[in-house]
Amino acid sequence: MKNILSIRRLLLALGIIGILALTGMNLYSIYALHMSAVTTSVEKNREQLEDLSQWVRVRMRQNSGNLWTLEASELKRIAEYPDQIPAALIQYLNHVSNDQLYDDIYYTLDGDRVCSPESGVMRFDSAVGSFVPAEAVPEQVCRGIGMVSTRMNVLASTYKWTAYMMTDSYFTFNFVFFNPDQAETIAYLSMPINRDYLISGVIGPEIFRRFSNSEESGVLVYLDDWTRGQVLISNAESNQDISRDHDFISRFSGVLEDWNLKMRYIETPEVAASKASLVRNIGVLAVTVFTLIFSLIFLYLAAKRDRELSMRQASFLANVTHELKTPLAVMQAAGENLADGRVTTPERLQSYGQHIFTETMRLRKMIEKLLDVARNEAGQLTLKPALLQPEKLVKEHLAEQQGFLNQNNVQLDLSIEDDVPKIMVDQNSFETILGNLIENAVKYSPEEKYLGIRVYSDTKKVFVEVQDHGTGIPPESQKLIFDKFYRVEETLTARTKGHGLGLSIVKNLTERNGGAISLNSTYGKGSTFTLSFPIAANISFSNLNGQKINEEESKPEYV
Repeated sequence: MKNILSIRRLLLALGIIGILALTGMNLYSIYALHMSAVTTSVEKNREQLEDLSQWVRVRMRQNSGNLWTLEASELKRIAEYPDQIPAALIQYLNHVSNDQLYDDIYYTLDGDRVCSPESGVMRFDSAVGSFVPAEAVPEQVCRGIGMVSTRMNVLASTYKWTAYMMTDSYFTFNFVFFNPDQAETIAYLSMPINRDYLISGVIGPEIFRRFSNSEESGVLVYLDDWTRGQVLISNAESNQDISRDHDFISRFSGVLEDWNLKMRYIETPEVAASKASLVRNIGVLAVTVFTLIFSLIFLYLAAKRDRELSMRQASFLANVTHELKTPLAVMQAAGENLADGRVTTPERLQSYGQHIFTETMRLRKMIEKLLDVARNEAGQLTLKPALLQPEKLVKEHLAEQQGFLNQNNVQLDLSIEDDVPKIMVDQNSFETILGNLIENAVKYSPEEKYLGIRVYSDTKKVFVEVQDHGTGIPPESQKLIFDKFYRVEETLTARTKGHGLGLSIVKNLTERNGGAISLNSTYGKGSTFTLSFPIAANISFSNLNGQKINEEESKPEYV
């Protein structure tokens, strides 16, 4: 038995460990899937941001590819013949002049003195398709060309290409023509940028086209002027009070050095859906795991309880067999002696008759208990509730048990409150309940045979207490004492015969009659069992089997 119990515990532990291991693996898989969705969404947004910055760079350099093929001589000749513009350059100039992004086009060979009268700055006139002398050079252009000229002076010794593009802080898009063989700058093409159009007509619409509204897309994208600490435009409803914190940044390298695109991750629909799925899956998994573990524990406890019940039944059968054999053996021996004529004197005849009667009553009680259990298990126990007076029931039952009490030298302490209300119970059930409690009180009081019975009531219930000064019940057994076949196996009760049925019958009959039973016991000092039944005036005339009781049949049996 111990080996089987150990194996069951081992299997239970292995089952729980297996469930927890599988749960851990599933949680890891679910979380990994969620993080994969998050990473995919993040990478997608990052790529979109990089694509946007690249698109802006391409937009500003549009149709400038052929400018890299221009010869130095062609560019220098423009100063003398403004109407003889190379085809590649005139194509680009016509494109720029029709682009709202640029306000004008200026051309000069001397970047160092661009704002002086001797600089010879020219402006492209799209109406005639040639350069004309600039009457006045905007300060924006002067500063822009001056800045790019200074940079080219620094780069001249190492720069290896024929052109250089730069957008300066004054918002001019400058195209520098350079001769790497001579390490000299040939000419400057400067185009003032329409800043408002660049923000609201180019970058802004593209942000909304790619990322839509921040609430819908779950990402905040904004154009940031980092030199001024200013948010220029975003996909939020308002640009005011936008924190400049960001998760990603993308720069307009070589074009808009003072600006960059920034993105702050809120929660994209994909991530929100993945998160909701994660929470839902974890919830389902938690419920499943809890159910499985609970089921395993329940099965283990049920198997353990079945095993204990089987052991109790086996012990019960052994005890009952022994208990049945004892009175039968006594009656058989007495009967043989009487049949053989060995008993002739009146005194011995009376003694033998008394033995036979005592053992017969003992055998009858055991059989009645077994029949009560069998009828209850089969659902055949029929109750006949009636309006009864608890005081009458208790007194008449004690009168019937007077011989038993005197034989055991029981000290009876009876206390009955005045005017105790009537209760609705089955008389046979009440007698069985009280008889079992009295029998136990006497049986488990090896020294002081004290029996205290108290009957009292409150506004709702009638109480019957049965008290003894016997062995008492250990705390660990008090919850099990009403279980069928359960007996307290310890030193103080080891020599007391019993079957573990009495208190089980008491509890069942009490509850079937609408009552309840409670226990208050101190080990080694005694026990008090308290029965409680509803007052008849507080309940309807229906029995506990669900059948309506006729009021004619429920008249008091005791007046």
